[in-house]
Amino acid sequence: MEDQTLQAAPSAEAPAEETAAGCPCRHKHREATEYDALIRRLNRIEGQVRGVRGMVEKECYCTDILTQVSAIQSALNAFSRELLSNHIHTCVVQDIQNGHLEVVDDLLVTIQKLMK
Repeated sequence: MEDQTLQAAPSAEAPAEETAAGCPCRHKHREATEYDALIRRLNRIEGQVRGVRGMVEKECYCTDILTQVSAIQSALNAFSRELLSNHIHTCVVQDIQNGHLEVVDDLLVTIQKLMK
């Protein structure tokens, strides 16, 4: 297994202009346990995708590849559910407590996108 040094994101909810070059997104500090769990899931998914590429290169049978693609989709869905749960328990709750009720509309848009 490769050595993985995992670190939590450096800042909490930084505006877009304060983000790293090439990353116009907002930022959220994650506790080390949350960060580690998400990165582990993504590493497994990345390995699965590389495996499917290898299957295509080896000219594996179509349904065998499709089975692996289905597993990747399930893994991505599980990642999304975990991230959404964390988001609701941290960001959404904090914003509501701070009187930023527009976070509910943002959450609904996000859920609609996930349900496509």
